[in-house]
Amino acid sequence: MKKDPRIRYIVFGLTFVGLMLLQALLGQWRQVEQISYGEFRSLVETGKLAEVVVSESALRGKLLTPRDDGKSMVVTNRMSPELVDWLSKYNVKYSAEAGSGWLSAVLSWILPTLLFLGVWVFLMNRMGQGAGGGLLAIGKSRARVYRESQTGVTFADVAGVDEAKEELREVVDFLKNPEKHSRLGARLPKGILLVGPPGTGKTLLARAVAGEAGVPFFSIGGSEFVEMFVGVGAARVRDLFEQARQNAPCIIFIDELDALGRARGTFALGGHDEKEQTLNQLLAELDGFDTRAGVVLLAATNRPETLDPALLRAGRFDRQVLVDRPDKTGRIQILGIYLRKLTLAPDVSIDQVAALTPGFTGADLANLVNEAALLATRRGGNAVTLDDFTQAIERIVAGLEKRNRVLIPREREVIAVHEAGHALVAMALPDMDPVQKVSIIPRGVSALGYTIQRPIEDRFLMDRTELEHKLAVLLGGRAAEALVFPAISTGAADDLQKATEIARNMVTRFGMVPELGQVSYESEPNRFLGAMQPLGPTPRWYSETTATSIDSAVKKIVEAAFAQSTAILTAHRPMLDELSRALLAHETLSGEVLADAARRMRREPTPPERPRLVHSGETKGS
Repeated sequence: MKKDPRIRYIVFGLTFVGLMLLQALLGQWRQVEQISYGEFRSLVETGKLAEVVVSESALRGKLLTPRDDGKSMVVTNRMSPELVDWLSKYNVKYSAEAGSGWLSAVLSWILPTLLFLGVWVFLMNRMGQGAGGGLLAIGKSRARVYRESQTGVTFADVAGVDEAKEELREVVDFLKNPEKHSRLGARLPKGILLVGPPGTGKTLLARAVAGEAGVPFFSIGGSEFVEMFVGVGAARVRDLFEQARQNAPCIIFIDELDALGRARGTFALGGHDEKEQTLNQLLAELDGFDTRAGVVLLAATNRPETLDPALLRAGRFDRQVLVDRPDKTGRIQILGIYLRKLTLAPDVSIDQVAALTPGFTGADLANLVNEAALLATRRGGNAVTLDDFTQAIERIVAGLEKRNRVLIPREREVIAVHEAGHALVAMALPDMDPVQKVSIIPRGVSALGYTIQRPIEDRFLMDRTELEHKLAVLLGGRAAEALVFPAISTGAADDLQKATEIARNMVTRFGMVPELGQVSYESEPNRFLGAMQPLGPTPRWYSETTATSIDSAVKKIVEAAFAQSTAILTAHRPMLDELSRALLAHETLSGEVLADAARRMRREPTPPERPRLVHSGETKGS
């Protein structure tokens, strides 16, 4: 409810009047001294008073000379009926003061009371209607209510997640036409959980549901249920579902469900933890409301493995909808939406841009389009070119160019040889993505140079040979340094880390070492947020002997890839030197220069492709 601005002015006026009265009373109190009637008579008889004012209850006299303490007036109680004769006897000027009347009563009693009431009402109003609901409304739900025309997003604005859209389109249709779906006894699902990596469009999908459904849409974040006060989260859950029942049919959307739905028993405070109370209330509400009333609960999370199993059972969140990173077709659709407002150069193909962005989410693509437009504006162009998109991708992936970073000649030479090694090994091995650009211009926090390969197609499976070739490309920089210089540098630290991670996954997760058998020794990391560093020691479910075998197998795989890189660069040493000198001269190589180098390195025809393993279950990307 919007607050009346007149209340603020009334309270301000009352406060100002009260302060003025208080200041006047304090000023008078500083100048007046309360004395006895005997002392007052003595002052009159000795001629020290200049004037006396007689009121109904007191005598107030003004001194001829102010005292040392600054007081110039005295006051006493009125006691003598012969006061006029007595004052005349000593030649003291006197006068009478009229009674205070009703105005004095108002100023002394009613006005302070009104002032106090005004301040009290103002403070209570602030507590009850302040930001976030205030103290008196702390248990109220903070859900924002949207209707069809308020979100400005529909399914037409969402691309690349067609399966998820179909699932949610059915929910919207169920809310609009319940008779159509219930004629065979079907019921509306209670809860639908959107799971996927950050930036894939889960919240955007929820807003599109609000735009399509035309029913009240309550949107709230999971963290908004949890406060420092015990019981507030549970109270907000009750209030949210009560509002939903009153506005049915409607949709409730809880973003970041893992903030309140984490598995119970994982907190330091045990069963009395506030989050557990909130989760228990949510479970009770899910069991309590009738789907025939038309209330659907939508939730989104990128950490489904942390959710309480009771949330995911049938009858609560009946469906889990994957909102994953889009494939090339999905990226084309997403770019088609974001590129509507851009002025593109004739040579820009959406297919080309989509091919350059494997693994990008919808949010990444939106950022890419914006960065490309900014680059075109910065150079004063009339349209966004393909080169703007390429530079924007490099900026997002590798970081901002740092041309002002001064490198000594020796460092530039090492970096040139290192990047040339990556590029030549990638050109020499079959099934590797073509090299698009090689540069020795520093980027980001620690990248002193970079080599970019352009993917030909999206990949979801890789065999052992392809992984070994990927390792060889990663180690090509270190192999080139070892071949050209007498001592290796620290420039391959990131390459070694990535190579070791791939080799370890080959051994412990993919079962690609026959000696260790078809056994998985480590669990899969978070599929949506990636691997996270554990707080404590990593649990290990195998013996020391097996651990030794794993370490040995990882080392052998990495060493074999390094030997393969060294052999390739040794065979093409003249081209390694030529490419290094070109990098030192031009800093960046791309286009026809790299295509010519690849043609010159082309060896015998590529052997037939090895048969790939086809798995009927869930596929695992590398």
